[in-house]
Amino acid sequence: MELFSCAGDRGLAPLAVRMRPKTIAEYVGQEHILGEGSLLRRAIEGDFLRSVILYGPPGVGKTTLAYVMSQAGRGEFITVSATTTGVSELKQIIAQAKEKRAFYGTRTTLFIDEIQRLNKGQQDVLLPAVEDGVIILIGATTENPFFEVNPALLSRSQIYQLRPLSEENLRTLVRRAISSAEGLSDLNVVIANDALQHLITVANGDARVLLNTLEFAAVTTVPGPDGVRHLTVEIIEEAAQAQRVTYDKSGDNHYDVVSAFIKSMRGSDPDAALYWFARMIYANEDPRFIVRRIIVHASEDVGMADPNAMLMAHAAANALEWVGMPEARIPIAQAIIYIATAPKSNSVVTATDEALHTVASTSSEPVPVHLRDAHYKGASRLGHGVGYKYPHDYPHHYVNQQYMPANLSDVKFYKPSDQGREKLIRERLEWFAKFGAGRK
Repeated sequence: MELFSCAGDRGLAPLAVRMRPKTIAEYVGQEHILGEGSLLRRAIEGDFLRSVILYGPPGVGKTTLAYVMSQAGRGEFITVSATTTGVSELKQIIAQAKEKRAFYGTRTTLFIDEIQRLNKGQQDVLLPAVEDGVIILIGATTENPFFEVNPALLSRSQIYQLRPLSEENLRTLVRRAISSAEGLSDLNVVIANDALQHLITVANGDARVLLNTLEFAAVTTVPGPDGVRHLTVEIIEEAAQAQRVTYDKSGDNHYDVVSAFIKSMRGSDPDAALYWFARMIYANEDPRFIVRRIIVHASEDVGMADPNAMLMAHAAANALEWVGMPEARIPIAQAIIYIATAPKSNSVVTATDEALHTVASTSSEPVPVHLRDAHYKGASRLGHGVGYKYPHDYPHHYVNQQYMPANLSDVKFYKPSDQGREKLIRERLEWFAKFGAGRK
């Protein structure tokens, strides 16, 4: 599959392909890895390229950058798609690359689009050829390569993460497309400032969406009396239909959005938490997954500072099961707002982890005799339960009594904060200590 074969066919190729740059100087965006003097730019300009994996969301220039590399480098440049290639084709490419290197001193660069779709067998075929330098590999993927690509292959490649294009990058692409002979200059297009801003918003950092939407809007707009095709917000809206949301339910973007959602609730920002919740819902995330995260957060980051947070989280889960979406979005949002605005404490997490660590790192002492069960057959004759003090028989339903094993009699795991209800809990525990309550 020749991904770049249509680049020279200006009549049939989409605008995004027709505007594909030929040199690194024409490339727009990714300044963090392609700025003047950067390692990758020097490698491309000096034709010192080594195996690389280009990783980033759709439309940020991965294939375009590979095309620029193909134009700058010497030797043969072969392109395949991981969705259509197989082990036999890869073996043939490698065999031919060996012959060309041996007989002609020619190197072979192999570009694999969607490299994450290669199975283990296909990746294993590539590994020796990449390691020996028989081929220079350029892989492109929208998914985190650390999740999907053979670690041995990763270790022999440089990994570059491409970012969504900035608004200024997208404006540059629009201006270039409107004025270029290979673009839309023959259509005499003028785009209003508010329409341009809306187009950039809709593109969401994706150059392909930007240019395809621009082209569709331009070719379907009737020229005015002045012969100019005036693109308005309404025309851009109609051409775009609906804004895309970048979200991959199985990749790292999924984890990034979920992380932002949790951190917004933890940071007591209900507006940001609702925004990330809406992003997930808009992208068809499983609402049960969202509710599960809310339940965890209610205990992990609110905990005893406001125990009602856990009740609200479970109420949202119950509403989801009984009401379903889209109506359940409202009680779920209510739980999000409640938890985001609740007092925060992670004392439950700290106490639990310290208790687990103590169990794992100390000897397991016998249960104190007075705490042992005296009801099973023969237990009372062994003295189990003797000396136990029933708290409800004492004032304030509390009595000084040791509950920990002897070797841990002075250990405390739970240290309540001064937030919300925990402040009252702390005062109560301090009151117990003051009047001699404890484990002595």
